[in-house]
Amino acid sequence: MAESENGRSAGAAGPRARETGGGVLMGRLFGVPIYVAPSWFLVAALITWFFGNQLGRVLPELGNGRYLVSLFFAVAFYASVLVHELAHTVAALRFGLPVRRIRLQFFGGVSEIEKESESAGREFVLAFVGPLLSLVLAGVFYAGMLVVTAGTVPGVLLAGLMISNLIVAVFNLLPGLPLDGGRMLRAVVWKLSGSPMTGTVAAAWVGRVLAVAVLIGFPLATHTSGLTDRSSLTGVDSLTDGLLAAILAAIIWTGAGNSLRMARLRERLPSLRARALTRRAVPVAGDTPLSEALRRANDSGARALVVVAGDGSPRAIVRETAIAQVPEHRRPWVTVGTLAQDLTEGMRVPAELTGEQLLEHLRAAPASEYLVIEEGGKIYGVLSAVDVERAFVNAMAKHPGPSGGPS
Repeated sequence: MAESENGRSAGAAGPRARETGGGVLMGRLFGVPIYVAPSWFLVAALITWFFGNQLGRVLPELGNGRYLVSLFFAVAFYASVLVHELAHTVAALRFGLPVRRIRLQFFGGVSEIEKESESAGREFVLAFVGPLLSLVLAGVFYAGMLVVTAGTVPGVLLAGLMISNLIVAVFNLLPGLPLDGGRMLRAVVWKLSGSPMTGTVAAAWVGRVLAVAVLIGFPLATHTSGLTDRSSLTGVDSLTDGLLAAILAAIIWTGAGNSLRMARLRERLPSLRARALTRRAVPVAGDTPLSEALRRANDSGARALVVVAGDGSPRAIVRETAIAQVPEHRRPWVTVGTLAQDLTEGMRVPAELTGEQLLEHLRAAPASEYLVIEEGGKIYGVLSAVDVERAFVNAMAKHPGPSGGPS
């Protein structure tokens, strides 16, 4: 299975997650890193084994060399999946959408696109180009079959790649999230309703229906197709079909649920406003005793301390956790400068930032506190990452999802 997904984290305001679990970095194309997940090696081994066994029946003269040919097929198949994902990536980059990475993994690949499309038309194009390239590849491999001798190694390889790319294209065109066909359906409903959220809900629930259909229908279809040759059906085959169906169904069901959650997140992001979440701050000199600084803050109703230079320009933020670690009897002897974190450019947050722009700014410069400034550079206050996270969680809890049920 190959799919593209929006890779934005659902976290509220914490630091940008490290790229853990990405797998082996294979290189970059169009500036986008390409990773191969550890699960790929397992699938490649399984493909090598099963396809090699099939080659043994078709080309018995290959002997054990059939597994080397089969390994080449597994690599070529995932190269086709990479082309599928590159189609999504190139389209996203042309639309000005950043792509975090391409990841080849169990049952296909994922293009992690970090932003939503601006229009339904672009969403449709972005989703359609992947299956389109898979269909083109299937046609190319079919044309190759016409110029080689059937029953030879090249002929069998080209036939296998043609069929596998055709399956990838058709499967991804199924109209349910997280598949490309689901994104196309989302785009159509978005265009008709004028609401991207309505499109997401519709495509996600169709995706869940598809998951159930795959779970029930795939083993039934393979069993029915094998009734003409009872000898070809074994208990191992039935177990394999059932396991494959369960894995595919779980991937589709989980992906549909994740799509709903991400849509709800984006719908509520505008309620996160830097100005509304900012704590009032008191400017103090770096050599001010902590007890004196806290007294000034209490007198003015402030909840944060900003260290300023002699000309009043901000230099650092006194960390809340550092204040809490100083015993009260020592506070007259500890200066605020020793508890402060120097300001970096990323720690300066414009007061007008809201929603997704606010979260992107915080992710790009992980910190516990940020200095919120007005347009002219005037200090507005201090924004705590904890406050942003709390506001996000509260927003999610107060507004149940529009799908009418858990995701």
